[in-house]
Amino acid sequence: MTPPFYAYLIVMIRECEEHGYYRDENCPECGERGKFIMSDEEMTNLGKTTAGLLRHFADKYGLDVDRRGWVDLEHYVKALRNRQKRFHWLRRYHMDALIATDKKGRYQMEGNHIRATYGHSIEVDLDLPTEDIPDVLYIPTTDKEAELLLEGGIKPSDRTYVHLSEEYDSAVGAGVVRTENPVILKVDTKEAIEAGETIMKAGKGVYITKRVEPEYLSLNDKQPTEEELEEYEKERMIRESK
Repeated sequence: MTPPFYAYLIVMIRECEEHGYYRDENCPECGERGKFIMSDEEMTNLGKTTAGLLRHFADKYGLDVDRRGWVDLEHYVKALRNRQKRFHWLRRYHMDALIATDKKGRYQMEGNHIRATYGHSIEVDLDLPTEDIPDVLYIPTTDKEAELLLEGGIKPSDRTYVHLSEEYDSAVGAGVVRTENPVILKVDTKEAIEAGETIMKAGKGVYITKRVEPEYLSLNDKQPTEEELEEYEKERMIRESK
């Protein structure tokens, strides 16, 4: 089982002259205390706002999202500074630091453009990597929905893509957000890809697809125990309290 969430709590983002941005007091490579970039609170607020805007409501800030999900980064920084006083300090390098140190790979930057790599509710046509997809991926559901999905397959609900986890533990962690007793389904991605389905690598350990047909789904042999669910729920509460 993965370590508790609080084991990964970070104090701030700093920048080492030699090794770049990092989330800690001292550079994990050389131990030097780098230049301060953002506090934990600033980083959390910026991350949540960025995820919300790029995935769901960029138009509310007057931002244009192209069909691949890209937004002009200069316009994005200006929009946040102008719309929210708490981001009056925001500059381009703060976004560089946020993206470079994000362990889940939620965002992607190319040149002067930024996009979210997964989680969209707005219609986008992402062009993410389709190579080296694991043979098996996982997805959580509820006990009530499990039988229906096994019979009818999985389509996106409130998002434009179905999101799959590379690790069983990650699927359980995502599942406890929805239900007290998640059921973990296994996706035979090797067979799906051989049949012509497209699965893309979105973030670190996150994969997306337009649909999962029932013939590629099965109930995972391992299911979370009560003790595991209690631990995941503690982690979730700590995460939401930040």
